[in-house]
Amino acid sequence: MSGLILQFGTSRFLQAHADLFLHEAREAGQDVPNVVVVQTSGDVSRAGRLAAFGDKEGYPVIIRGLEDGQPVDRTVKVKSVERGLSTARDWAEIVDLFVERTEFVLSNTGDAGYDVDVSERVKGLGVETPFASFPAKLAQLLHARFQAGGRPITILPCELVNRNGPVLKGLVRTFAIEAGATQDFVDWLDTNIVFANTLVDRIVSEALEPVGAVAEPYALWAIEDQPGLTLPCRHPAIVVAEDIEPFERLKLHILNLGHTVLADIWLSGGRPKDETVRAILSDPGVRSRIDAVYWDEVVPGFAAMGMEREARTYVETTLARFLNPYLEHRLSDIAGNHALKIERRLAAFLDWCGRPAPTLQAIIAKTQRTL
Repeated sequence: MSGLILQFGTSRFLQAHADLFLHEAREAGQDVPNVVVVQTSGDVSRAGRLAAFGDKEGYPVIIRGLEDGQPVDRTVKVKSVERGLSTARDWAEIVDLFVERTEFVLSNTGDAGYDVDVSERVKGLGVETPFASFPAKLAQLLHARFQAGGRPITILPCELVNRNGPVLKGLVRTFAIEAGATQDFVDWLDTNIVFANTLVDRIVSEALEPVGAVAEPYALWAIEDQPGLTLPCRHPAIVVAEDIEPFERLKLHILNLGHTVLADIWLSGGRPKDETVRAILSDPGVRSRIDAVYWDEVVPGFAAMGMEREARTYVETTLARFLNPYLEHRLSDIAGNHALKIERRLAAFLDWCGRPAPTLQAIIAKTQRTL
């Protein structure tokens, strides 16, 4: 049987990022496994999206923006995805696919995707029914694979969590131990399963119905090298680096931090509900506030860590991406899980650089008072 890439998460982001790269690599002549998308939430409102993944004609990804100074507006029909399954409906089939055919795992399970319900750990690692959290489901599936012979596998998490690979491995490993896994399984997990540390970067501004997305031309998938790492394809946007922390810091603490600051201004200012990033930055008062955050607080923080030049360049690139005249990136989409994003993007930045940042500190303090 041919191998597969099992993808946990139906997000528009992966549709216009990893899935698009896989399609383009196949079009370039590479031998790339098909993707089977797995819905982990059980959200019935996304049933149409899940079914549409099975369309043999593919789904559209529209790339809009400026590329080398020239306007771009092109549509790619992505055909790397074979079909969609749901853990709520198709769990037995998902277990079989994971055990027998899966070569790579992709995931993008949202801001709270790594939350684990500790009460599930007393239930063992059987696969009769799926656990609620993604790390617990992954522990179940890996245990079933181990029991069936235990071929190696590479897991490529795409969640915006600092050091997502090691973090996910730690959660799976801890869950398995507390659920009663044997030492043989833990040893197999440590020696045969590669949890890649990755950083994804692309603004995907809109979902298309029933499936598809609108995205900017800029794209990056940085993957940290490690022993045993294999990748499902080669692509110009995929960079394998000895250390991806610089990529992570720039993305999380400049682009994502800026998005969260703008969302905070939008949430607290009674602004139009459909306002976009580009529209809010056309307000001179807001533009001056975000400029001050970047140049007076963020860049000095990076400078303290020896990354001033990289930060200045990335801030300029980020502002140009925010002002992309071809994207409608709504602040209502960015504002979800706002408190968690403030913790990961703003508070984590201050913990890292150790410098005062009055505006960022005020946003953090205000959020803490409302919790």
